[in-house]
Amino acid sequence: MIKIGVLGAGHLGKIHLRIAAKSKVYNLVGFYDPNPETTKKVQLEYGYKSFKSPEELIKASDVVDIVTPTLSHYTLAKLAIESKKHIFIEKPITKTDEEASNLVNLAIQYEVLGQVGHVERFNPAYQSILNSIKNPKFIEAHRLSDFNPRGTDVSVVLDLMIHDIDIILSIVKSPVKSIHASGVSVVSETPDISNARIEFENGCVANLTASRISVKKMRKTRFFQKNAYISVDYLTKQVEVLKMKDVSIENEDLGLILTNSEGNKKQIYFENPDIIETNAIQEELNHLAECIKNKKKPIVSLKDGANALAIAHQIIKYIG
Repeated sequence: MIKIGVLGAGHLGKIHLRIAAKSKVYNLVGFYDPNPETTKKVQLEYGYKSFKSPEELIKASDVVDIVTPTLSHYTLAKLAIESKKHIFIEKPITKTDEEASNLVNLAIQYEVLGQVGHVERFNPAYQSILNSIKNPKFIEAHRLSDFNPRGTDVSVVLDLMIHDIDIILSIVKSPVKSIHASGVSVVSETPDISNARIEFENGCVANLTASRISVKKMRKTRFFQKNAYISVDYLTKQVEVLKMKDVSIENEDLGLILTNSEGNKKQIYFENPDIIETNAIQEELNHLAECIKNKKKPIVSLKDGANALAIAHQIIKYIG
């Protein structure tokens, strides 16, 4: 089994610890957290072994799972990579684009794998329709959440919108042409609501909205492409797939048929892909183990994390 150590035992860190402790592919060696009270509480509650320093935990591990505040990501990831350890690092990958670029290069230099925790890539609803999304021309994403002080040290773009940025960049295989954005700070010192419009060179347009002061939670993306509309609800883990195809004759058994101004007839039909209920965090950690075993590139590589961060920073810069 692969030995894994977790850096950070906060809210998300404890989730990672519980998953690693029950894993069939990992052996949890323990955790490190700089807060003595947190360390003691986690030890008493779960019985996990604690380490006195990041260096000690890194030395005992094959994979270092970094679930700490963003400001510490670069320093800890650099320590792990230079010790020739594979890393899993929560999003956003680092605080700055330069740091992210350095980690990408270091991982190549030391021949280790790195994966970034853009967990929606492993959401079972998204996984169920991934192969149906082909060359979308318009994408609309809404990620709305109620207020939570955790995470408000950064803009809502880095806190929430970056999930959708990563998804869109993975789907649209085209350079970004232009970015327009706006944002408002309501409670925090940084924007709590933001909207961004990303135009790609291939003609695709993505409209993203993120808010952390909403009454109603929403995590939904809609993809519009030729002869298809696909909606993914990451929160309820449901999908809607509406497709159209040309028909030459009218037949009552075909169901709903539309006729355009040129007289062409199209049949509208729905697809219901099977959604296999899974734990997305468990799936992303298992994926890294599989990549280590088979020496293959993770779905969400360090480069992917760096690309999402770069676009997020461009949006923040545009907001001012």
